[in-house]
Amino acid sequence: MNKFEVIFLTEAREFLLQLDEKSRDKIIFNIDKAKVKNDNELFKKLKGEIWEFRTLFNKTHFRIFSFWDKEDKQQTLVLATHGIVKKTGKTPEKEIEKAEQIRLKYFELKNIRKNGNKK
Repeated sequence: MNKFEVIFLTEAREFLLQLDEKSRDKIIFNIDKAKVKNDNELFKKLKGEIWEFRTLFNKTHFRIFSFWDKEDKQQTLVLATHGIVKKTGKTPEKEIEKAEQIRLKYFELKNIRKNGNKK
């Protein structure tokens, strides 16, 4: 049974689509595995509310940044914000910040929708 459902936001989808098919398949396989099994090699907390799906395939490190939305008691969502091919040992701070900005915007828009634009 899955612990969460993954939703790919536009940039994450576009990142996956520009990869070759084998790399994309491996990343999706690892994300599916992370849904059922706790494994820091696959899905790891980075900083604050930001997490990353991790895949090493053909000597290439792929990272898909994400955050949790647990507001709905029926279903836990993980929203994938964007992805990178990691070239250095350390995850670039600007990528974590980008994911955080997307997270803040997501919850801002969600609250506007939920409250029907009331101020």
